[in-house]
Amino acid sequence: MSLSARRVTLPTITPIVLQKRVIKVYSEDETSRALEVPSDITARDVCQLLILKNHYIDDHSWTLFEHLPHIGLERTMEDHELVTEVLSNWGMEEENKLYFRKNYAKYEFFKNPMYFFPEHMVSFATETNGEISPTQILQMFLSSSTYPEIHGFLHAKEQGKKSWKKIYFLLRRSGLYFSTKGTSKEPRHLQFFSEFGNSDIYVSLAGKKKHGAPTNYGFCFKPNKAGGPRDLKMLCAEEEQSRTCWVTAIRLLKYGMQLYQNYMHPYQGRSGCSSQSISPMRSISENSLVAMDFSGQKSRVIENPTEALSVAVEEGLAWRKKGCLRLATHGSPTASSQSSATNMAIHRSQPWFHHKISRDEAQRLIIQQGLVDGVFLVRDSQSNPKTFVLSMSHGQKIKHFQIIPVEDDGDLFHTLDDGHTRFTDLIQLVEFYQLNKGVLPCKLKHYCARIAL
Repeated sequence: MSLSARRVTLPTITPIVLQKRVIKVYSEDETSRALEVPSDITARDVCQLLILKNHYIDDHSWTLFEHLPHIGLERTMEDHELVTEVLSNWGMEEENKLYFRKNYAKYEFFKNPMYFFPEHMVSFATETNGEISPTQILQMFLSSSTYPEIHGFLHAKEQGKKSWKKIYFLLRRSGLYFSTKGTSKEPRHLQFFSEFGNSDIYVSLAGKKKHGAPTNYGFCFKPNKAGGPRDLKMLCAEEEQSRTCWVTAIRLLKYGMQLYQNYMHPYQGRSGCSSQSISPMRSISENSLVAMDFSGQKSRVIENPTEALSVAVEEGLAWRKKGCLRLATHGSPTASSQSSATNMAIHRSQPWFHHKISRDEAQRLIIQQGLVDGVFLVRDSQSNPKTFVLSMSHGQKIKHFQIIPVEDDGDLFHTLDDGHTRFTDLIQLVEFYQLNKGVLPCKLKHYCARIAL
């Protein structure tokens, strides 16, 4: 019996070469960086590249924004979106930009849904037994079988006109509808306004100026493909909380579980940027900080709230004494005044300090980086040159607290509470209120910074 060898020809495998292109990304100070990227790079991948190249700390809040200046619109790009696909929809003559900055509110609705879905704006298509919690509402958005309805009055810009009309709207999984008869939800009174499968949701940056909107809380639907201002479906709400609810609900209905996966697995990108390269920073939160007592041989957690408050006050007084000793170590009055001047100016190098910006500019920066509890910055006061202002977000509103200088025995201190707690410089003040709520509505958690690329 003879064996004969047979020649087998294996098919040749041609490697897939991804086409590369150069993209330009801007920071808030208008500095930019050019990156050569593959065609399948995601928004999260681009953020990872910029974090690595600039040695930033990744706290999962870095975000790419699509900015359309000619029509005054901007949107958060979702982490899974293909960047080159977004750029391919831009018109040749449009001066659109990609911005890289922090957005602490990007996934905040997963952590604190109660702030995003006001009870008066939410209803249910089917009968529900008992009260529905905000967490359950969120789960309904992620479910394919049930969904909550968002409803309320919005101002809508009439197609081809400059006028706006106040109409009752209803958001369902199939799209956005408006009622032709008051607040009726009957099918015969509902008219289709927009779907969101082939459109993106943008917020308006200058709705009053560019589009004659009745309020500053505008948003709109814009088709994915390039189109002019006539293709925009412009809306505006009466307040920020209402706009946030509409925009968040539309994002959830459009992307569903993909958003949750982006939130839970921030490093599942395409370009292979791995979390191994970076050590993520834990941001300061209400749950991650506790009062501790280190006075004995063993440290212990202070569980008694009264004792914790007493320790916080003592810590503030200790910082004050430390500052006084630091000033006293300089023998001559000249040295003391020089040291005092240094303390007064040391804050200027801090990323949370913004020199000579207006109240409106401070509010714009905080809104840009997310109306999350504890987002803050410190700035010079415009009304009183000798004082500073702490601007912060709480309950989706921006609040301003004046930091007043207090003089004691020739030494200058800063205070937020009429001199009860004093600090030799603004750095001590900020560090104290990052650990202690004090007179503020919440602790300081995330600072607003302008970064350069």
